[in-house]
Amino acid sequence: MLGIDASKKTLQCALRDPLSERVLWDQDFTNTSAGISLLLKRTPVAVPWVIEPTGRYSLVAVRQAQAAGRKVLMAPPRKAKLFLQSLQSRAKTDKLDARGLALFALSRPLAPYPSQGGGARHRRSTLVRPKGLSNSISRLQLQADELPHAREVLGEAIALLKAQLTLLDKQIASQVVHEPKLAIAKELRKVHGIGPVTATAVASRLAAKLFAHPDQFVAYVGLDIDIRESGTRKGQRGLSHQGDAELRRLLFLCAQSSLRAKDSPFKAQYEREKAKGLPTTAAICAVARKMAKLCWSLHKHNTAYDKDRVYQAPKRSGTQVPSDETATVAASLALGQEATSRPTTDRPEEDIAQKHKSYRANATGMRKKVAGPLDN
Repeated sequence: MLGIDASKKTLQCALRDPLSERVLWDQDFTNTSAGISLLLKRTPVAVPWVIEPTGRYSLVAVRQAQAAGRKVLMAPPRKAKLFLQSLQSRAKTDKLDARGLALFALSRPLAPYPSQGGGARHRRSTLVRPKGLSNSISRLQLQADELPHAREVLGEAIALLKAQLTLLDKQIASQVVHEPKLAIAKELRKVHGIGPVTATAVASRLAAKLFAHPDQFVAYVGLDIDIRESGTRKGQRGLSHQGDAELRRLLFLCAQSSLRAKDSPFKAQYEREKAKGLPTTAAICAVARKMAKLCWSLHKHNTAYDKDRVYQAPKRSGTQVPSDETATVAASLALGQEATSRPTTDRPEEDIAQKHKSYRANATGMRKKVAGPLDN
């Protein structure tokens, strides 16, 4: 396994043996096309590469390696950072990071580094721009309120930024027309509270990631619950705030907007959450979580939006579970309230035994993968 720590000028590399996990060699290469070519010659073809996403610094190596047919894995930054800190907390160097990333990849399965074309990168950068413009407009409006003498000058700047924001919204809407993978964005715009920017952003993530379950998309957005408990200590529970922060912000704003929309089906859920004692923020987070799951369902099943079916419970054998129960539990956990989960069958002990069997099988498979040959 080849661990790579990418910086602006160099690529610090460390090769580990997959069986003994011993470091075979350390070497740094220039972060240029010529330097990466030397790295390709030095590294066996069957050896996977693992690298953290560091923007344009890592993209050069990733693209050239993928073009050469090499297997490139992506190390999640937050998990990799915690792993590296557990190995060595008193020192941090590029060499230690490269060695740690190789060991990190050998200790668990990692997803391949996503390959994005020029159109996908341009689309993603376009979706990020409205946030900067909106923040600038908000700051200038606050300054205009506090500085009456500069209000005229600031008003011209605000008007110019609003015009640019309108133009950018039109560019984002045009992407939906010319990109077949974003066709579902037209349907997402029909959801109460969702506008063109959020619809395009959600469609882009769903098309690129291909989430198999709605909870995966919820966790990617960071609307899942983070629980920290130990012994008698009951820690504060709340949103994990991991994943795509910008998409989480957009969904939260859409949830707020949906409460003001006419005939919105999300108003009833918001009132139910408030009636349970949840604060406004927690109730809106529950609505945002429901909207994320709804967007996943529309994309996954390619169905039309129907506000009357948003909270219809699916037909299941046995006990029926309301469709918004998960959002209710999530919001309750955000306040530290206890939530009970229902067993999947009438015999919970069988469910526990089945889960333990699955965990043992997964652990056995992971050990075999770590101890396997270089090309695994």
